[in-house]
Amino acid sequence: MRILVRPPSPQDVDSWEPLGWREAPDFAWLAREHEAFRTLLGEAGAEVIEARGEPGNLDSLYVYDPSLVTPDGGAILLRPGKDGRLGEPEALRPDLEAAGLRILGRLEPPATADGGDTVWLDETTLLVGRSYRTNDPGIDTLRRLLPDVAVLAFDLPHMAGRGEVLHLRSLLSPLGDNAFVAHRPLLPARLVELLERRDAEIVGVPADEVETMGPNVLAIAPRVIVALAGNDRTRGRLERAGFEVRVYEGDEISRKGDGGPTCLTLPLPAPA
Repeated sequence: MRILVRPPSPQDVDSWEPLGWREAPDFAWLAREHEAFRTLLGEAGAEVIEARGEPGNLDSLYVYDPSLVTPDGGAILLRPGKDGRLGEPEALRPDLEAAGLRILGRLEPPATADGGDTVWLDETTLLVGRSYRTNDPGIDTLRRLLPDVAVLAFDLPHMAGRGEVLHLRSLLSPLGDNAFVAHRPLLPARLVELLERRDAEIVGVPADEVETMGPNVLAIAPRVIVALAGNDRTRGRLERAGFEVRVYEGDEISRKGDGGPTCLTLPLPAPA
């Protein structure tokens, strides 16, 4: 598996407050945590590719959000629903092209969409959360750019409102082989019904581990998961379901910016 990541740089740190991070990160610890995270990915068998991203933008650590990568090696440059991130898609373009991806198009105003609101159910079915970061014009543009894909949209709950991001991946992550980790009570009913029709395996996340990113895990290899340390009940449920869980410390790279392992990574298809 190839995984794109964007390591932090010292000039990123000053952007923490306008971007809405919970606290100012300590750069030395931020860099150490990200380096350890990259090492963990490599030890799990991933080919780790480092992106340059947008200099001076701390949110660009969350490299999953600015684009949508398709299973056949294409990429769509999204338009984030957060003003401070609008420069990220174009800044990421050279990294995507260097990795061999074809740029299929981009979102234009008034369309918005965050990668965190997208989950590939299979190679021809894309789940999209309609959230405060992903709007109807954004979903319509994805449907136009992906004519052979069933783009299925689901309204997400209000939760804490516009000020705090709630992506689809805040509630659900794919584990591979028709398995998911999710907090079922907050999932849209139509999405639960879809997963049930497909006989999906769902590992449940307890309510007290939703805000600490329990549902946000990265499938790195068959039955091998990368997760943020601290969500012990979710980890136990995953292990009892037969998954190996590798955890990382993310006080700086994850908790202060509300971005888990799926946010920090952009899985890429194998090169053609």
